[in-house]
Amino acid sequence: MSPIKVSSSKPIDISDSQIVEQSIRKELGLSEDVTTIRRNAPAAVLYEDALHERKTVIASSGALIAYSGSKTGRSPRDKRIVEEETSKDNVWWGPVNKPCSEKTWTINRERAADYLRTRDHLYIVDAFAGWDPKYRIKVRVVCARAYHAIFMTNMLIRPTQEELATFGEPDFTIWNAGQFPANKNTQDMSSKTTIEINFKAMEMIILGTEYAGEMKKGIFTVMFYLMPVYHNILTLHSSANQGIQNGDVTLFFGLSGTGKTTLSADPHRLLIGDDEHCWSDTGVFNIEGGCYAKCINLSAEKEPEIFNAIKYGSILENVIYDKNTRVVDYDDTSITENTRCAYPIEYIPSAKIPCLADSHPKNIILLTCDASGVLPPVSKLTPEQVMYHFISGYTSKMAGTEEGVTEPESTFSSCFGQPFLALHPIRYATMLAEKISHHSADAWLINTGWTGSSYVNGGKRCPLKYTRAILDSIHDGSLAKQSYETLPIFNLSVPTAVNGVPKEILNPAKNWSEGEAKYSTAVSKLGSLFVENFKTYQDRATPDVLAAGPQI
Repeated sequence: MSPIKVSSSKPIDISDSQIVEQSIRKELGLSEDVTTIRRNAPAAVLYEDALHERKTVIASSGALIAYSGSKTGRSPRDKRIVEEETSKDNVWWGPVNKPCSEKTWTINRERAADYLRTRDHLYIVDAFAGWDPKYRIKVRVVCARAYHAIFMTNMLIRPTQEELATFGEPDFTIWNAGQFPANKNTQDMSSKTTIEINFKAMEMIILGTEYAGEMKKGIFTVMFYLMPVYHNILTLHSSANQGIQNGDVTLFFGLSGTGKTTLSADPHRLLIGDDEHCWSDTGVFNIEGGCYAKCINLSAEKEPEIFNAIKYGSILENVIYDKNTRVVDYDDTSITENTRCAYPIEYIPSAKIPCLADSHPKNIILLTCDASGVLPPVSKLTPEQVMYHFISGYTSKMAGTEEGVTEPESTFSSCFGQPFLALHPIRYATMLAEKISHHSADAWLINTGWTGSSYVNGGKRCPLKYTRAILDSIHDGSLAKQSYETLPIFNLSVPTAVNGVPKEILNPAKNWSEGEAKYSTAVSKLGSLFVENFKTYQDRATPDVLAAGPQI
């Protein structure tokens, strides 16, 4: 039985959104002569309101520049799920999902309401999550910053006038009072920030952080729960695109900085989405209506599709700009390296609208940015290796991002999206392996990081043009026909040749600049980290999957 609430209200007349406004006023106890409520306001109106917010300006490109305050990224330690009887036996409790009591939820929800009822302006965004009409959910966002309203207008799927007119009650509601702190002395709390999801109430509250990405990723966690539990649909932290001529679908998995957004925005393929998808029995559909791209070192030459999408209607977060010209300096990390832009997916010329495919993925790409230089630029994976590397979710956190860090740090994030998972990683990995087997998809591990040696010892990052050439060879089928050799320790199948890629970078075991002995030491060190990380999951993994990992 689905937890989604069924609307009993009459359809809403698009010419009279007062019905929605009155519902919110009643919920919060708002007076009509004190608070202005804007529902699904156009960008121009939201721009006007946003310019009254501190430091918000219009960039030379026409995008709106906004700032998220002291929090310039997600707060994973402050994410909580309410422990209640309808969901507690399904939720993966532990490193990601911290429980909070229904009493704590009630206190924090009222605290959020207290703040929202003091605002002169409130914003309502009614929109959808999920492009497949059979499975999409209706989402309502209630917030007090125009910046947040523009962000979620871009990131959710915008309803047509007719759909908005009959929207009715939402299936899930976000109450964003992020400008107001939580009381850290409340039970289950550890700071003044909290992001809480209640699957019984089908609501989410935000206190103590203005970072807009918390709303986007909160909905992602909701879909990570609802789709597998109630529809047997696999939710995935991936980008996806589709061949223009053959209609072949490719999924790209990868953590931040691995190239997931960049590589899926291919001018020769149709973009289904850049971050969040579901794989159903009929194909793949995007969860979102927009893209949330990293802007660090962005340029028109390297990433023209993303660069040109930053225009009127887009939101730029925490960037530095010239005070006179309003031209953004994408190389400036004075505020954060996590500079971002949120824009509607139709701003990408190659976007496939509607964002779904009625065919199943032909290729699965697992992306990593390996700063140790140990992993090859591309290798072909067995089904068991797919499960192992999917559960591991490896990449590198680069040196220099934190004071005192002199070497890159290995990072593991299960299913390439651990902070957003609602269920145990083995559950998603098993579903993925079954789908890959059933639909005969090929799987590949692509390293967009360093080759020839490590980042620390002077290796070079694999040029984007070579990674794109690898993808072209995957998509035209030529790479699957190549001969392969085995990489030691990891037992990965490495191609001996790839069209458009120098042979000397393909097998790091043969081309390590510091010699074979030092490569052997480096690969053993990385392999040991994989083995240690996988101990968390080995009690629920099959012997075949365990054997697919590094053999030290």
